[in-house]
Amino acid sequence: MESIGPFGALVRKRRSIRQYLDKPVEREKILQCLEAARLAPSAENTQPWRFVVLDDPALRERVGNAAFSGIYFPTRFALKAPVLVVVLAKLDLLANRIAAHLQKCQFYLIDIGCAVEHLALQAAEMDIGTCWIGWFNGKKVKKELKIPDKYRVVAMLAMGYTEDWPARERPRKAREEIAWFNEVR
Repeated sequence: MESIGPFGALVRKRRSIRQYLDKPVEREKILQCLEAARLAPSAENTQPWRFVVLDDPALRERVGNAAFSGIYFPTRFALKAPVLVVVLAKLDLLANRIAAHLQKCQFYLIDIGCAVEHLALQAAEMDIGTCWIGWFNGKKVKKELKIPDKYRVVAMLAMGYTEDWPARERPRKAREEIAWFNEVR
């Protein structure tokens, strides 16, 4: 395994954490994570991401129960996280509607992916675990939080301290399978 420096060590450390300690995450640390997300790049600098941080236990439980009920029960582990972040998109007419139609690419999803991964990496640097959640009832989340129609619920992120980080490396494809110079194999 070749050395890729301090950033590489952080990337190797970051995991999807599904078990959390019953310990609140300090607001200052949450704000640091949000700042990292805020600095992410976006198409046409639209910055379509919006974040609703749920750290109030009663609200987090109410929204979580709505989000992870019925067929969404496999993600109920997130109810144990002391913080749930609801990730919203505010779509821009040019970059997120016209360009998406012409290019057949939902740029706002790429942009939000960059922002949320910035948030997750910042959290990992502070020994706070996160897990992206895509399997949840977005309609119920929108209703519970009274989210206006100008926003689209895109993802959720569970966030909290964990006992210890999983040591195992997840299997990854060899570099030769995923990247080539000057040709496609």
